[in-house]
Amino acid sequence: MLLFLIVLIWSKQNATAAYNQGMRYLVTARVKPGRRAALAEAIDERTLGRGSVAGDEYFRNMAEARQLDDGRVQWVEVCYCATPLAEEREYWEPFFTLEKVQDAHARSRCRDWTGTEPWACGDCDCSTRLEACLAAKGRAFTPSE
Repeated sequence: MLLFLIVLIWSKQNATAAYNQGMRYLVTARVKPGRRAALAEAIDERTLGRGSVAGDEYFRNMAEARQLDDGRVQWVEVCYCATPLAEEREYWEPFFTLEKVQDAHARSRCRDWTGTEPWACGDCDCSTRLEACLAAKGRAFTPSE
């Protein structure tokens, strides 16, 4: 009986974790040559990400993005896709070459990932320290420059 309960709990946790794949990712990208003006226009006209389930997340990302001295742009993005940025890539790739997408914090502490609190990544402060460090790097990203 005890073994059955252990297997049942383990199965439920894994099924929950597999369903709740939301995470915060540190995205490192470069604006594609000749695409800055189009990106600035998409932000100004609020068409960036139009049709995406991610909604206004794209605008938050760009408002908080940092331009590094070497030309790369970094931001922290919330994503609920099983594959990181699966939904968002088609909206980012016309403007950016995505160089690196990595976990912004330890999955073991992610309430959404562990199933403790589904959809927790939307309002979570788990990447606050990373975002504070990022805010001190480079300068605010301005696509029109």
